Order: sequence, then C-alpha cells, then structure tokens
Amino acid sequence: MMAEKSNTQVEDATVDRSKSGKDVELKGKDVGRASSSKDVFFRADKIDFKSWDVQLEKHLSRVWSRERESYGKKEVWEIDLSKLDIRYVIAHGTYGTVYRGNYDGQDVAVKVLDWGEDGMATVAETAALRASFRQEVAVWHKLDHRNVTKFVGASMGTSDLRIPTKGTSTSSDCQNNIPSRACCVVVEYVAGGTLKNYLIRNRRKKLPYKAVIRIALDLARGLSYLHSQKIVHRDVKTENMLLDARTYLKIADFGVARVEAQNPKDMTGETGTLGYMAPEVLDGKPYNRKCDVYSFGICLWEIYCCDMPYPDLSFVEVSSAVVRQNLRPDIPRCCPNAFVSIMKKCWDASPEKRPEMDEVVRLLEGLDTSKGGGMVPEDQATGCFCMGSVRGP
Repeated sequence: MMAEKSNTQVEDATVDRSKSGKDVELKGKDVGRASSSKDVFFRADKIDFKSWDVQLEKHLSRVWSRERESYGKKEVWEIDLSKLDIRYVIAHGTYGTVYRGNYDGQDVAVKVLDWGEDGMATVAETAALRASFRQEVAVWHKLDHRNVTKFVGASMGTSDLRIPTKGTSTSSDCQNNIPSRACCVVVEYVAGGTLKNYLIRNRRKKLPYKAVIRIALDLARGLSYLHSQKIVHRDVKTENMLLDARTYLKIADFGVARVEAQNPKDMTGETGTLGYMAPEVLDGKPYNRKCDVYSFGICLWEIYCCDMPYPDLSFVEVSSAVVRQNLRPDIPRCCPNAFVSIMKKCWDASPEKRPEMDEVVRLLEGLDTSKGGGMVPEDQATGCFCMGSVRGP
C-alpha cells in the first residue's frame, strides 16, 4: 500500500502539459521548493531545459554588462564600435572568423571570437575563452615594434557588434547576428598575406639569398623584441607571419602568447603547431622562450627552401622522431655554412644551448649576402644536388 501511495504522489506532482497546451517553464525557485519537499517530485522529461539555456544566456549577458560598468570607464584598449565597419571574411578559425574592415578611417583586420556556431558554450568554456581573450589583448596592446602587427583595439562583447551576412558588402547592410558574448580584436590590415603563402608561391623559383636573410632578420628582430618584453609567442610558424606590400614581415596571432613565467615549471603542456614545436614542448616538459628559438630555426629552413619540412611524415611520426631520434629537416647542400650553423644552433635539442634571439639577430646581420648562396631550383641545378639525404643537426 505504501508503494502505491508513493507512485500516486509522483504522478500527481508531475506537470500536466495538457492543461496549458504547451510546455510549462520550471523556474529556479520552484526547483528549490521541490528539492526541499519530501512529498513532491518532478519528472525530468517535463522540464524545458532549452528555456533554461536561454535564461542562462540572458543572465550571463547581464553579468558581463555589470562587469563592464564596474570599471567606471572603458579600458584603454576598448574600441568605439560605432567607428567599426566590418566588410568581408578573410579567414575562418577554430573559435571565430577574421574579417577585413575599416576602423575610424584605417584598414583593419577584425578577429571575431564567437566560440561556437550556436554561441551557447557552457559557462566554464565561455569563462576560459574570455580569460584567454583578455590574455591576448593584454599581451598585444602594449606592443610597439615594426615587426609586430599593430594592435588597434578590442571589445569584450557587445550586442552592438554588426557582422555582414552573406550577400551583403558591409556591416551597415545587416543586423547583428551573433551572440552578445562575442568578442573581437582589431589590428592593422597587412596586405601581403601570410609568409607561408608567399613561400608556396615561390616554391619553384626560390628566393634570392638577400631576400631570405632580410625576411629572417625581420622575424628574428620581432621575436627578440617580444622576448625583451617577457613574452613567449609559443606558436611561431610561417602561417602566423604576415607580409606587407613591400614584403616586410610582421608577427601576428597572439592567441596562445603569454608572459613568460619566472618558474619554467609554470609553463608546460603542448602549445603550438606540430612540426614547429620544440622537443621539450612535445615531451610535455617545462619550457621557456627558447621554444620560440627552436620554432624560428624551422622557419629559417622553410624560408630558405620555400618548402614544407617533413613532407612525407605524419604529425605523429614527426613528433616521435623529433623527441626520440633528433629529427630535423633535410639541409640543402648548397646552403651556406654560416646559415646552416645558425639553423642548427636554433633547433638544438637542448634549450640551454640555443642562442637568445638578440644573438640570432647579430649572427644574421653578420652574414655576407653579396656573393649569393640562395637555394638552387631543381630545374637549374648544375652539378649540385641541393637536398642532402641525411636529416638532423
């Protein structure tokens, strides 16, 4: 009899949809009363969780609005969105999209982080991503160097951000169509595209040795500046380097950059891109700014050869061989010895043996480019088989 009575109580206490003709929204205060009662139960299949998500979205928006108001004034890096005109897509990333735009009369690139197509990330995910975004802004807005992409400003999330929809040319032609939690960072627009694409375009004819050293010096000087500011980029690769109309290089994408910890043990975890990652990073060991020096060494090879390192190996094979077999890209036989020496120093397996980036700058500045020494294209090789058969330092 007791069991029958309990079952009856459960059925009586469930929400009856038929009475209202639609789902009944279960409010937080009702849940509190239900959980404190020994006689009332709610069936999970009667709860409208979708409405909870909507309420959560509104709540988070209110919290972040109060967060912004609590500062009393705008951050020094916060942009005036009324001056921002977002025009068209340049590239897509994991958590957002990069657009071409104009800010207060200046050509800019706008990196919009929407954190998922539906904009409904969990509270923990959103908090982590917003913290990462603040980190990127905190790193970038203080930097001032000709070889680092110029930071214009950022927004921590607002419903005033307007994105052009498909078929429209500017943000003035559309309505806001992303969640209010979306954030954006605005930087100078660099017209020449990525260094990686530039090297791909020159894959057959290669680059003159003077051009190789000039591009390498731009990258070395930019990294030396970052390291002088106690910043480790952590994702140095040709894809994250931009070239302007005169092919001067600018370091971009500070999504994983961070201020260097005084204790190397505070900097661990696989961060970067396979193929460019230093052995200590791949092996999950503590690391410091010398991981950027290793990645620079791989970039040096790529700039000289206008080719991809490890073209015939999978990422897994590369990772294992770099750590356990001291794998490095094939060094062309026609590569000048002084240049080879710099590459080998930079990608040494031991971080302590790698030079500081300011020393790399001095070494590159001391190279003699008057007699040539660039990579010899395969169809022009005369008795010089450029690529050696042995990998490694």
